[in-house]
Amino acid sequence: MWYKSPALILTIGILAVSSASLFIRYAQQEMPSLVIAALRLGLASMLMTPWVVRKHAKEIGKIGRKEWGLILAAGFLLALHFSSWITSLEYTSVSSSVVLVTTTPIWVALFSPFILKEKSSRMTVIGLFVAIAGGLIVSLANECSVTVSGLSCTIQNVSGNPNALWGNFLALMGAVCAGFYLIIGRILRKTIDLSVYVYCIFACAALFLVLFVFLTGNSFFPYSVSAYLFCLALAIFPQIVGHTSLNWALAYLPVGLVAIVLLGEPVGSTILAAIFLKEIPTVWELIGGIIILFGIFLASRK
Repeated sequence: MWYKSPALILTIGILAVSSASLFIRYAQQEMPSLVIAALRLGLASMLMTPWVVRKHAKEIGKIGRKEWGLILAAGFLLALHFSSWITSLEYTSVSSSVVLVTTTPIWVALFSPFILKEKSSRMTVIGLFVAIAGGLIVSLANECSVTVSGLSCTIQNVSGNPNALWGNFLALMGAVCAGFYLIIGRILRKTIDLSVYVYCIFACAALFLVLFVFLTGNSFFPYSVSAYLFCLALAIFPQIVGHTSLNWALAYLPVGLVAIVLLGEPVGSTILAAIFLKEIPTVWELIGGIIILFGIFLASRK
């Protein structure tokens, strides 16, 4: 059936997750990043609750202690992924942030041999170093320029914020967390139904993010209706549609293959940012991004 095609489902997933950075940027005009992340996961969980409880209450009750431990770990990693990545969009451009956060396949290739007992090939190691080189270029794209006298670095950013390097680091941290999240998902999806797995992960991540919000002294209100609507759009499209599509594929495809499909996100996000946010990537961002994508291709080709 058409709805069981991995290629189609993954395409829908990438189109959905590509819209995330656009909705986040609009919501950030009023809301703190942690609040946006918590509402994204919290609203997604609430929207799924009636259907999941009605259809899968018995299956949730049968989840063992070991599985719950892995679900909590995956939820915590997902919470860290969203909190660090969404915060990165306050400090750096959409193109830099999204390209760096989608280095996830590299971290999957690096750590899956130790966790999933999948041996890394020589090409994987080469791809890792190529992607790291590209990441350095993207990270320094708004800080450095080539002059006649050599490499000249200044602290500046396309948005006028002096913390672009910090934003790039947060995006990279988000990628590492997403890598471990996918690896755990590969383990859990072998025994747990998709709807149950996604719901439990989203709910756990939402609880951790709500805790982060209160610990940092932020509040969930008051904001404008439009800000809440952007968070609702985040919950429906990138979260429920996008992440559910990726998690569905984990039951049928290798985790490295699912991770490399995420390479479509920087393309979609950069195009949307250029159209709606007028953020045109710099030459060095484009060069670094291409090098990262090539490194990920080398690492995940097998």
